Amino acid sequence: QEVTVDVLDHLEQLALVDFRDAEGVERLQKAIQFADQLHEVNTDGVEPMDSVLEDRCLYLREDDVTEGNCAKELLKNAREKVEEYFVAPPGNIPLPKLEERETFLQGF
Repeated sequence: QEVTVDVLDHLEQLALVDFRDAEGVERLQKAIQFADQLHEVNTDGVEPMDSVLEDRCLYLREDDVTEGNCAKELLKNAREKVEEYFVAPPGNIPLPKLEERETFLQGF
């Protein structure tokens, strides 16, 4: 399946991932090919599920706190933060103009 400029634009905005290089587009094409295999699975008569574990009883474990008061240390790992919060995802990627994408995709 060919990756169009519109599909590329939509996925970049959803995922905040830059697919402008050849490796990114190739990975995207492979992922689409892999996911397309799901269309071959016959699901006639199969009821949708909320979870693959919906017929099992899930037991919760006790949550024992062994450490704490380390927010300052953890925030040192943040690429970007606002006040005392991580910024996720770390910034928006600059998206190229539509003309640049069309030129780039002509090689595929």
